[in-house]
Amino acid sequence: MQKPISLDTIQKFNEKINKDSHAKSARNAAFRNNLLEVSMDWDYFRTIDHTFSDVIKGEMPSTNQKSSGRCWGFAGLNLFRIHLGRKYDLKDFQFSQSYFMFWDKLEKSNYFLESIISTYDKDWNSRLVMHLLSNPIQDGGQWDMWVNLVNKYGVVPQSEMPESYSSSNSRLMNKLITRKLRENAMILRKNLSKGALDNDIQLLKNEMLQEIYKMLTIHLGTPPDSFDWQVRNKKKKFLRFEGMTPKSFYDEHVKLNLEDFVCLINCPMSDKEYNKVYTVDYLGNVVEGNAIRYLNVDSKTMKDATIKSLKNDEPVWFGCDVGKHFHRDLGVMDIDLFDYDSFYGLDFGMNKADRLEYGDSQMTHAMLFTGVDLDKNNNPVKWRVENSWGIKGGDKGYHIMTDKWFDEYNYEVVVHKDCISDKFLELYLNEEAVHLNPWDPMGALAV
Repeated sequence: MQKPISLDTIQKFNEKINKDSHAKSARNAAFRNNLLEVSMDWDYFRTIDHTFSDVIKGEMPSTNQKSSGRCWGFAGLNLFRIHLGRKYDLKDFQFSQSYFMFWDKLEKSNYFLESIISTYDKDWNSRLVMHLLSNPIQDGGQWDMWVNLVNKYGVVPQSEMPESYSSSNSRLMNKLITRKLRENAMILRKNLSKGALDNDIQLLKNEMLQEIYKMLTIHLGTPPDSFDWQVRNKKKKFLRFEGMTPKSFYDEHVKLNLEDFVCLINCPMSDKEYNKVYTVDYLGNVVEGNAIRYLNVDSKTMKDATIKSLKNDEPVWFGCDVGKHFHRDLGVMDIDLFDYDSFYGLDFGMNKADRLEYGDSQMTHAMLFTGVDLDKNNNPVKWRVENSWGIKGGDKGYHIMTDKWFDEYNYEVVVHKDCISDKFLELYLNEEAVHLNPWDPMGALAV
């Protein structure tokens, strides 16, 4: 039987807090000030600097995803432009973020409708169907979803499909497309319940996708089929490439084989073993593309692979819970920077596994590692991070992540297969994946 809070209990709460001088001081500080500022250990902050022992070549000015959840694609494109910039000696360059967004939303729409078709025999209020309906085309994504888009559609320079209001401010566009998709789900389920044939259902689905395509072109424009690209490099040399397609632009000028990259996660939850491969059901975008695939390893293994990649002058795509112990203006992710325990006079005692299992943390954001600071014993002290929130925070948009923060809140890295052992590569390539529920914390999308 559930028990209420009694008035006597509340009276005791008040009597105790009125005698607590620490609580009074904290209240006075917090009432008119930002918690991040009043809980910060400024003496500790002075020990942090933006210098690193190892930084990759070819960093460019930070990009800005603005009011959208496209960090995963921005991080992917920022990785690509480093390679393109090195090849042609470019000072600055951006791929079209709107281009990948267009195809991602069209593919997510098809993925959603196909998922609705495959689950039509389940009740509309089942956990699975309600999950599918909750957010079918959100901006967020995962590494394998990024690979699927690039392999199918390639990339284009930003000039060929520039940012629109809706690409940079996606909330209302997503809301209206989601409304239409939920209506489409209702129609498909009603037709399926009446025994509609597969061919008829697919024809109906394609009509629905035509409507989504129309909405996307209204908000984002029409993706280019072919284009010319011209640019002037750091030495003022003029370069021109004509008659390219998005696929040929990627294949001929970026030239990264994305099948050579592996996705490592660090998930110490009680229901997940290290050195096991995992996938997430009903999580994806391109139906015919690669399924989500993770190899779960301990944090040291993930860091060693990341360091090896950076030592090879290769940036690393990663996913973390960016909002924890993070000062956006200063550009610092550090669990020791904010002394919440002292400020409240309380202990916050959950570990990484606890936070995942009890809903206090999950991957929320994707960025790039472009450097690491190693001590005299080659142990990491802090990490250099390229974000996609513009140039205002940190070192012109580049942030610091301490190594302790990495252990606690970093969940995923993507490295070249040469950066992991043969044992781990064999597991990643060949082990049958354990299937996770769609709502598992490891199914979170980076936004």
